[in-house]
Amino acid sequence: MEFKDKLDAIWTRISDEKFQENKGTGGEVRYFIFDYEPCDELIMRQKIKDLKKRNNPDADGFTIVEFDLYDMVIDILRDRGYLEKCAKYENEKGREYLYKAISKMLRLTTDQNLIVNRIMEQTPKNSVVFLTGVGKVFPFVRAHNVLNNLHQVFDEVPVIMFYPGNWNTQTLSLFGTIHDGNYYRAFPLIQ
Repeated sequence: MEFKDKLDAIWTRISDEKFQENKGTGGEVRYFIFDYEPCDELIMRQKIKDLKKRNNPDADGFTIVEFDLYDMVIDILRDRGYLEKCAKYENEKGREYLYKAISKMLRLTTDQNLIVNRIMEQTPKNSVVFLTGVGKVFPFVRAHNVLNNLHQVFDEVPVIMFYPGNWNTQTLSLFGTIHDGNYYRAFPLIQ
């Protein structure tokens, strides 16, 4: 299927009542990935804006809620007073130290994962969650980590990750070149 056709099919897919039920035939929670070529990032951003603008929660029965992972990390760093310190840490201690410090501060591998908790707290019922900003936040946050951690605790609404790269239903490859981890619990949003 051509990229334009895939873009055009998103609204039909997310507005389908069966999609809203968020359960597969075996009762599994439905997470979705919409992968696209990184060179189409600006087109994808515009499409997401258009979908959100088109969404009328009263008429559609659902609300599109977008979580840009990069913006979330910046907000968390700012809220905790770390944003200004990051440049200093990188200059004095290097990038590896900065990656580890941010990961630890975000509690990415714990039950108190700040990104996952924020998504859970800020998602109303009858929503469709859009996860964006995956490429912008790399390498601080990895897509498969967010999906794995979120999948364990969040099953109320459909979740769609818009992924700039390739996903073959098993492996995520950010920008088509960086192995971003294995993730096999999701379904393609558009086939």
